[in-house]
Amino acid sequence: EVQLVESGGGLVQPGGSLRLSCAGSGFTFNNYAMSWLRQAPGKGLEWVSTITADGDYTSYTNTVKGRFTISRDNAKNTLYLQMNSLKPEDTAVYYCSKGASRGQGTQVTVSS
Repeated sequence: EVQLVESGGGLVQPGGSLRLSCAGSGFTFNNYAMSWLRQAPGKGLEWVSTITADGDYTSYTNTVKGRFTISRDNAKNTLYLQMNSLKPEDTAVYYCSKGASRGQGTQVTVSS
């Protein structure tokens, strides 16, 4: 059974940083591309970023390019999202995903 457990969310002021983590289990982590998604209050699910299985290639939605960095440690079966220069519009529940599977999410709130 695929399990994805996110952590690292919280309340941060605009301009601040957070690093999200996602621990994967129940599958061969280093065989799969992984993604981060988010859902802002009252809005639909939005794709944020994807990283290939070997970590060599990454992609980002335009609104986070240059501010967020996706990475992975295949030895630890863990996916990361480093978020810098956070804005109030980044407020959302953040999910890691493997294909159609995703975790329970972690709340990120950007507010002064």
